[in-house]
Amino acid sequence: MKYSAKSSIKEKLIFHVDMDAFYASVEQADFPEYMGKPVIIGASPGHRGVVAACSYEARKFGVHSAMPISQAYVRCRDGIYLPVRMKRYQEVSHKIMAAFNDFTPEVIQISVDEAFLNMTGTEKLFGTPEETAHKIKDRIKKDTNLNISVGIAHNKFLAKLASDYNKPNGLYIVQKGKEIEFIDSLKLEDLWGLGKKTLERLEKSNIYTPGDLRAANQAQLRGLLGGSSGDFLYKIVRGIDPGMYTGKIKNRSVSNEITFREDTRDPEVVKLTLLELSYKVMFRVLEEKELGRTVQLKLRYSDFTTFTLRETHNVSIKSAEELFSIANKLLNKKWKKTEKIRLIGLGLSSLEDINTPGQIEMFEDNYEQSQKIEQAALAIRKKGNKITKASLLNRKVRGDTT
Repeated sequence: MKYSAKSSIKEKLIFHVDMDAFYASVEQADFPEYMGKPVIIGASPGHRGVVAACSYEARKFGVHSAMPISQAYVRCRDGIYLPVRMKRYQEVSHKIMAAFNDFTPEVIQISVDEAFLNMTGTEKLFGTPEETAHKIKDRIKKDTNLNISVGIAHNKFLAKLASDYNKPNGLYIVQKGKEIEFIDSLKLEDLWGLGKKTLERLEKSNIYTPGDLRAANQAQLRGLLGGSSGDFLYKIVRGIDPGMYTGKIKNRSVSNEITFREDTRDPEVVKLTLLELSYKVMFRVLEEKELGRTVQLKLRYSDFTTFTLRETHNVSIKSAEELFSIANKLLNKKWKKTEKIRLIGLGLSSLEDINTPGQIEMFEDNYEQSQKIEQAALAIRKKGNKITKASLLNRKVRGDTT
């Protein structure tokens, strides 16, 4: 067990809890024969695909997430290659989050394998921060046979950095008054929220360390990276909470629907219409500087029977292509190809500001792609809600409701 010296935190107390190598660890817990062996989640060798996750044993061979499976196999031929079992991972995730709720009612889940816990004022219930962290770790180990890493600080950003500090199975506390010292012990790329493009821009400006970044004033950072990103970096390098993951999800949704002039069961027409709706909805969401996590598909058959399907994801939908892929799967689950469709609608809800710290890193590496999406969607709107695919242009509709 790795952890820092006794804590003197007396103010706001935030835990960031991260499940170590989650997907691979679930497989090792479910199949003990995989323990201590390099487990690689994704496609099988010889097939196209990328590594979705891998165990720490696999990482020793240089395997990492998003690496092509073919490359992973070259580095680790004796690895255990397994398919993604998302349903199982979500089951375990739900169990873990339920356990967290036994320690505090304020749990903010930010992905399938990590969450923030507001533990302020719980000392009389569970003891010191160190004691509480051990109790949580022991509970998760008992319930799931998984190890977790815990970071503790007085704000979410520092707590998240701390949870990465002593992985795996770590525990680290950022002491009050020691924030700058802790940040300066890290590399610039270790600061959460800085993606590849941001790091490249900083290096071009001779900014290589957290200290270099702190030496730049706020106006310089805003000019270099833009207002939101500049303000974000100015705060985090000083240990100031940038307001990440407030847990406030907007209730409103963004949706579009199209009614066909003639009811159709033509799969190509339906698919292309859904593609058009995906671009329209994503454009409107991006236009409002937001991202959404809940996809809603609406179908109305020729007899006016109407179905609505929803699917909520742990992370935000980042592109029209991703939105279309999810919506198309929902469509295939429900639509009987013998039924003619009168209306199809698509929406996004569980909206969050795109500039919310935590969204920035996730979105910036797809920046160029997102710009193409916005341009394509804008072109659709300027052409009077028409898409340039010939087969879709030939489609006749009764109306387009926004």
